[in-house]
Amino acid sequence: MMQQTAEALREFTARYVSHWQQHTGHLPASTDLLGVPSECIISTLNDRVLWQPQPFTLPATLEAVERALDIQLQPEITAFYTTQFAGDMTASFEQQPVTLLQVWSEADFTRLQENLIGHLVMKRRLRQAPTLFVATTDSESEVIALCNLTGEVILEEPGTKKREVLSQSIKTFLNDLQPVSG
Repeated sequence: MMQQTAEALREFTARYVSHWQQHTGHLPASTDLLGVPSECIISTLNDRVLWQPQPFTLPATLEAVERALDIQLQPEITAFYTTQFAGDMTASFEQQPVTLLQVWSEADFTRLQENLIGHLVMKRRLRQAPTLFVATTDSESEVIALCNLTGEVILEEPGTKKREVLSQSIKTFLNDLQPVSG
């Protein structure tokens, strides 16, 4: 499953980069990542960086998260966050705008793990099934997450019991995404 998830992420990323190039004539651009170091940066312009994905160079593990909470994570979440360094990618899932979260750099990977730990601690305190976020939505109160118990991709409102299954797996979720250029 890890290999299938990694391949689905690489395929979506290739579609995303191609979409940007077809619609804008250049690589994906980000104003949010301007001034944030990364091997992904190809060019820095006045108000944005142009980027392309790069191979993930750290050990491909979320062991720090597992150790911190004494939990075994779905292998798919490890593959999702350790396949590549890339900027966050905007997309559409069933006509709804989403932003696929990615790791921008080695320092960002450390921050991501801290955020995953914080999210899982909150879920544990609320006695809710553990989830790991993979994307944001236009709503500040909802996130798209992988359910660590079932492997399903869900739309959830952290802090509440509201959750809706979007896809049976992260691989299927990634395959169903349509790239959107900013």
